[in-house]
Amino acid sequence: MSIIFIQKPLSSLKKRGKINLMALSPKLKIIIIPALLVALFIILNLTQASQIIKNLFYLISSPIQKTFWQAGDSLSDFFEAISQSQNLQKENQALKLKIQTLEAEITRLQEFKNENEILREALGIGLEKDFKLALADISGKDIAQDLIFIDKGEKDGILEHSPVITQQKTLVGKVDEVYRHYSKVKLVSHPDFVLDVKISEAEIYGVLKGRGNLRLYLDFVPADIEIKIGEKIVTTPIGGIFPEGILAGAIKEVKKSDVQPFQMAEIEPAFDIGELKTLFIITEF
Repeated sequence: MSIIFIQKPLSSLKKRGKINLMALSPKLKIIIIPALLVALFIILNLTQASQIIKNLFYLISSPIQKTFWQAGDSLSDFFEAISQSQNLQKENQALKLKIQTLEAEITRLQEFKNENEILREALGIGLEKDFKLALADISGKDIAQDLIFIDKGEKDGILEHSPVITQQKTLVGKVDEVYRHYSKVKLVSHPDFVLDVKISEAEIYGVLKGRGNLRLYLDFVPADIEIKIGEKIVTTPIGGIFPEGILAGAIKEVKKSDVQPFQMAEIEPAFDIGELKTLFIITEF
């Protein structure tokens, strides 16, 4: 008796296997596929194939890693430079603030020094013995109107018509208007300014008048009295506004007329408007 083997085609088996695999349920696929992957990794790690794959991966990824590393290093340097720049800006700002503070302090100390020098000079000529004074700084000038402004006012006890002098005891003018924190001073050269004076060397009396534009003249001096260029003009207590003996100016030019009973003289003011910074207000005499 003979046995006959019938060999089925390989394609038929593959086809059947494929059909069986496709016929697997989704749940079974979820279990089988991860198991196959784990098995594959175990096999690779236990053989030299893993070393080959790792080496290949390193060769491929090394240039990429180097590029990213260099880019990251450059980016880190860039942000570090920005941070350092910001820190330098903050330090510079802090240094500028310190410099401004020091400059303000130097200015304040210089003002104290100047004020002390003015007071020392005033004390040297005995102003504090003759008058009660208030020290003021000039805060503004209107030369065209023969006016100046000082930083003392009603709150400092300043009154209208108070005489204003320099630390050298020379006449500047008088307080014209008083406000809370400042006052307006009318210069002796103002067109409305009139005061009784005398020529100190000769005891010759007259009236000093302002002419505007920092000009003065002496009037009502009898024509038969000789007055000389350079003689000093000082205030008198007539009228009760100014104390006696404050220097107002010096005779610059004498003008006479044969038909006039009085002579006139141009007067050089005793103060230099360009040099005026600090003044004294006579509050009591």
